[in-house]
Amino acid sequence: MSRSTPNVTSHFRKDMIMVPEAINEASGIRVFGRTLKSFVFTTDVATINYCNADAVLAVYPFSPHPSIIQAISSLAQRPVFAGVGGGQTQGRRSVDVSLFAEAAGVSGIVVNAPMPTDHILEIEKTVDSPIIGTVVSAYNDISARLAAGVDIVNVSGGKDTPDIVARIREQYPDLPIIATGGKSDDTIRAAIEAGANAISWTPPTTGDIFKEKMATYRKDRRNEFIESHDGMTLNEYEEFIEEKTDNHSSL
Repeated sequence: MSRSTPNVTSHFRKDMIMVPEAINEASGIRVFGRTLKSFVFTTDVATINYCNADAVLAVYPFSPHPSIIQAISSLAQRPVFAGVGGGQTQGRRSVDVSLFAEAAGVSGIVVNAPMPTDHILEIEKTVDSPIIGTVVSAYNDISARLAAGVDIVNVSGGKDTPDIVARIREQYPDLPIIATGGKSDDTIRAAIEAGANAISWTPPTTGDIFKEKMATYRKDRRNEFIESHDGMTLNEYEEFIEEKTDNHSSL
């Protein structure tokens, strides 16, 4: 007998940021005994706190800083996978940041596509955390990165993501793969059908959410005004009052 899943929430968490339901169709990746299907791609602590994603992909377009990793790790109530470099940050600094991230309690570290394989190997020798290696093109040398210590690949190839995932899956049937899911259920399912085990999802910005909330507040206030003023809009009501005042003055 099948039963529906009960949903429990609270007054202040009823408008949480929910990842697309299509992500639940993925098989997931089991990391330290936890099955992870959805990775929210953000470093915004408010978004992390109010999102139902299984894990956090804390990667940002600046040099990784211990204070940011510490802040996210202390707040997140789910596994955090922290970026430790790849572009302008490499070598000893990435190794040191990786060691700090592990000490801060992250579940894994992320190296971006430009990270040299010998640097990945140094990280692998230093920390015990799983390493996620980002892949942005079919031209990335996957085998070399896996040999250097990458445990999971994160495919971020834009519109080519499903094709890249399919190529990797054909060559590595058992490799854990995370892939960007795009903006719709169709693009998410395309990545899953190509072979992705989990999906990274970019949530709406706080600015977008504020914009939507403000529009709702304005609409609610307008409706409340109309309901309490005999169905008149503010302009109509002001005209009514002005006309009423003019009539009274002419008596």
